[in-house]
Amino acid sequence: MISYTRDEAGIVTLVMDDPEQSANTMNDRYATAMRTAVDRLEAERDEITGVIVTSAKQTFFAGGDLDLMVTAQPSDAAMLTDMVNGMKRDLRRLEKLGRPVVAAVNGSALGGGLEIALACHHRVVLDAKGCRLGFPEVTLGLLPGAGGVVRTTRMMGLAPALMNVLLTGRQFRPADAVAEGLADAVVSTSDEMFAAARAWIAAHPDAAQPWDRPGFKFPGGSISNPSVAMQLPAYAGNLRKQLKGADMPAPEAILAAAVEGAAVDFDTATVVETRYLVGLLTGQIAKNMINALFFDMKAVNSGANRPAVEVAPATRVAVLGAGMMGAAIAYVVAKAGVDVVLRDVSLEAAQRGRSYSEKLLAKSVRGGRTTEAAAAGVLGRITATADVADLAGCDVVIEAVFEDVELKRKVLAEVAAVVAPDALIASNTSTLPITLIADGFERPADVIGMHFFSPVDKMPLLEIVVGGQTSDRSIARAFDLGRRIGKTPIVVNDSRGFFTSRVIGTFIEEAIAMVAEGVPPASVEHAALQAGYPTGPLALADEVSLTLMQRIRRQSQAAGIALPHEAVHGLVDALIDAGRPGRAGGAGFYDYDESGKRLGLWSGLAEYRTDTGVPLADLKDRLLAVEAIEARKCLAEGVLRSAADGNIGSILGIGYPAWTGGALRYIEQHADFAGRAAELAERYGERFAA
Repeated sequence: MISYTRDEAGIVTLVMDDPEQSANTMNDRYATAMRTAVDRLEAERDEITGVIVTSAKQTFFAGGDLDLMVTAQPSDAAMLTDMVNGMKRDLRRLEKLGRPVVAAVNGSALGGGLEIALACHHRVVLDAKGCRLGFPEVTLGLLPGAGGVVRTTRMMGLAPALMNVLLTGRQFRPADAVAEGLADAVVSTSDEMFAAARAWIAAHPDAAQPWDRPGFKFPGGSISNPSVAMQLPAYAGNLRKQLKGADMPAPEAILAAAVEGAAVDFDTATVVETRYLVGLLTGQIAKNMINALFFDMKAVNSGANRPAVEVAPATRVAVLGAGMMGAAIAYVVAKAGVDVVLRDVSLEAAQRGRSYSEKLLAKSVRGGRTTEAAAAGVLGRITATADVADLAGCDVVIEAVFEDVELKRKVLAEVAAVVAPDALIASNTSTLPITLIADGFERPADVIGMHFFSPVDKMPLLEIVVGGQTSDRSIARAFDLGRRIGKTPIVVNDSRGFFTSRVIGTFIEEAIAMVAEGVPPASVEHAALQAGYPTGPLALADEVSLTLMQRIRRQSQAAGIALPHEAVHGLVDALIDAGRPGRAGGAGFYDYDESGKRLGLWSGLAEYRTDTGVPLADLKDRLLAVEAIEARKCLAEGVLRSAADGNIGSILGIGYPAWTGGALRYIEQHADFAGRAAELAERYGERFAA
């Protein structure tokens, strides 16, 4: 696992290279190998002038052993405590060796990998493709438990460590890691990395960590400093504001470990850190998040539902419709290095769509995230046009026009004769069945759904919808394009609303039903936020637009689909009749100013309000359960091809609370979902019958 070589200058190089994994992780092999290596370093200290820690993998170190973490039970607490403390002791021995220790970070160092690097006195990072440094643990329901909390707070001070690194889960590029203080130098080649490491060792024979030197003081002041002590209550208040009352133990544990650790010496602080980590590891929420956001995500992104067929990559993409969605799709495709032809009914409209990319790129240049040359290259790949002839040679078509079957059929038929004869024909519809759109099309096997989520440049999910005659080749082409543009593609079968729109529709309708029942609208919104949703459902309804909800409902009714929630439809129609169609129309459940900023809930909703006495717990559980039950129906009906797609799609696409591990896992990990659903069904309706 760790090779040990010493050169003529007395510099020992420790090379981490797990023989049984593609990446190094903090497993039993690592623990044994690091202990053995440190034992030898201490035994040979007199012959050693310095130590370089590096990796033979493409990445430096991937982090903790998640396979072990997801099986941890409360009965394992003592074992986990001993294991974590043992790893910490070896890193502590390394940094107190009495010789300069340099981390030669040759690739990504995330979580435990960064903790190993921070236990070294100096960090030189190779500017390798995709290299990132950071602590993503908070996004998995964990905290950095191998010294990450203790060392970052002592390196940066409490506020910067918490607000910039530990609570954000941010992954830094090498240069940004240096600016943040997580690394010391960035180099361009492997040779430069090792040369810089050796030079630093030669120049710093008496290297020691700042916290091990006499007179060490916390950056920004210790918590006994009155100015720092005055800020401590604000940390908890700000965190509660960010979490909106949701049950997210990891951020709270990180804050507690940081503040409590700052009140004691280094070694005691590591004990505090371990105890908070073990508490998270033996709880359910971390398991939910690890299973979804690591294992399910890995399965989805690796192509578990991609047909095993070879296909050529896309070279030229036509985007039909230069409105908000079409313009944004064109941007992400061009940013991925693919040529785009953006077509609309007029050249002026197409150019307006292209200007969307121009604005985003200019903002990126101003923020230092993109160079002017790179921005010009992206913009140069987007051609705006109104002439269908300009689509000649395009091997992918993505339609993003108005949500109307006949219109979609018309624009697709118009371009089919111009684009490549085997072009992939994709629709960005969010609800209309792909089989219906493909009906009458000459090549139905090439027609597929590629449902993007707004804002396209930020939302990571892509819902690929397989029509009744869609070929495996088309699925593979859509999947590969999705991965190329940086999306996580779930593959679902055809139905009205597919998976995401069907499920989120139940969430919005349940919230509107609550208002129609007389529940105060503010209580509905707060219940959703406290359940862990990122946005209140009434605010979301305004974003979607009530007129779109009305149109989708009427299309479903025209198709002979029976719809529940008559009270919901009546309330939606009443708001539209009152001139409140949603945010785009300047008014909906909320009032908005001229810029579109949300001001507050509309006072006119008070006429629906009665003293219902519905418990807050019921409001929260109704929202969580109604989506989970609909997701389960999608799996049972074959709309979902796998539970992993359902869990990832619900979290990334429609904001289902991440602490649950996804809509389907919420049912599985619930102590008694069937019993709770039966209670809700008895009180609020048969839609909750599990």
